[in-house]
Amino acid sequence: MRGRAVMLSGRVLLAAWRPGLGRQRARSALAQLNAVLEAELESIRNAGTWKNERIITSRQGPHINVQGSEGAILNFCANNYLGLSSHPAVVQSGIEALDQYGAGLSSVRFICGTQNLHKNLEAKIAKFHQREDAILYASCFDANTGIFEALLTPEDALLSDELNHASIIDGVRLCKANKYRYKHMDLADLEAKLQEAQKHRIRLIVTDGVFSMDGDVAPLKEICDLSDKYHALVFIDECHATGFLGPNGRGTDELLGVMDRVHIVNSTLGKALGGAAGGYTTGPKAVVDLLRQRSRPYLFSNTLPPPVVGCASKALDLLMDNNDIAHTMASKVNRFRSQMTAAGFSIGGMDHPICPVMLGDARLASAMAEDMLQRGIYVIGFSFPVVPKGKARIRVQISASHSDQDINRCVQAFLEVGRKHGVIP
Repeated sequence: MRGRAVMLSGRVLLAAWRPGLGRQRARSALAQLNAVLEAELESIRNAGTWKNERIITSRQGPHINVQGSEGAILNFCANNYLGLSSHPAVVQSGIEALDQYGAGLSSVRFICGTQNLHKNLEAKIAKFHQREDAILYASCFDANTGIFEALLTPEDALLSDELNHASIIDGVRLCKANKYRYKHMDLADLEAKLQEAQKHRIRLIVTDGVFSMDGDVAPLKEICDLSDKYHALVFIDECHATGFLGPNGRGTDELLGVMDRVHIVNSTLGKALGGAAGGYTTGPKAVVDLLRQRSRPYLFSNTLPPPVVGCASKALDLLMDNNDIAHTMASKVNRFRSQMTAAGFSIGGMDHPICPVMLGDARLASAMAEDMLQRGIYVIGFSFPVVPKGKARIRVQISASHSDQDINRCVQAFLEVGRKHGVIP
């Protein structure tokens, strides 16, 4: 019975709806959704790309405890490049900020969510990168999704490397500017796209400074040459460079000598700079001012918790006071790369702490990562959709806190596992 139509003040209302009919339809819709999702999940399992989350029961660091594993495990897949995630001074600064400023602001920045420690950290970031101003976000993912839409209009053009980080890709999708995607680090293709984009008002070249899956470094000098030639601006994401690349750890632009030619920098506090959370944009004051007015992730997200700000601020202090720890990275990276290459492994990228052990097959990468854990080495197999199909790998990441003995042990485990799976002779 469908119910009874009742006339009331010229309106037809549906009355006497059968009890429970709405709940039955809702249960049917949920059952249909579950069936669709279970089929999709099973396809992920069958493809060998299922991602298990291991549970760490200790602090982040070069040696960790993993649930289900006995003893300390060597960690070679964290973004803890400078080993500051558990640095006593960094932790203490977070504790002091928690005690003085509380757990959080319960609000967004422009309402009642800005404290002096937020402004102090923004000033410190701008000073570190030698830019005019900076703005904090809850993450660099938010910074990347919040900048392009606010900055560019349909009159403008955005030229993005095809292998840019997922957060950049999402930010580009939200933007109403004309979009050009150039082949990975292909300067000829970028120039062709720049020529095509000359009809637009503002042209913004967007690239990772270091590409996170491969560890290769963008050719920033040549990109800046093209930006000069075609009157364009340059944006870089420095999440995998801030703190340890360049003579003073300021990043890819410092490493390649183009700090004064890169216009906007986005980066993170969640990797080398304390490892907690948070991201930022730094660049011209007008850009930062506009983001404070229009960037949706900034306007509609709670501000960073004081303990996170305290930790990141101390990490920057340590880095600016003495960056000797960053200078140890080159020798450690070379140690791992040279030994693995000599053994017959294919290592992607350049001389960067991201050292992808290229394997191709997703199941192989997953199986080898599990075997490495059995030998006390924490690494993860990366496969589609994190990396393209057919380019599965185990991404090893070197930290300044790894000892030479830690690296030797990791290489030895790779030799054993590689031979077991027929990857090396």
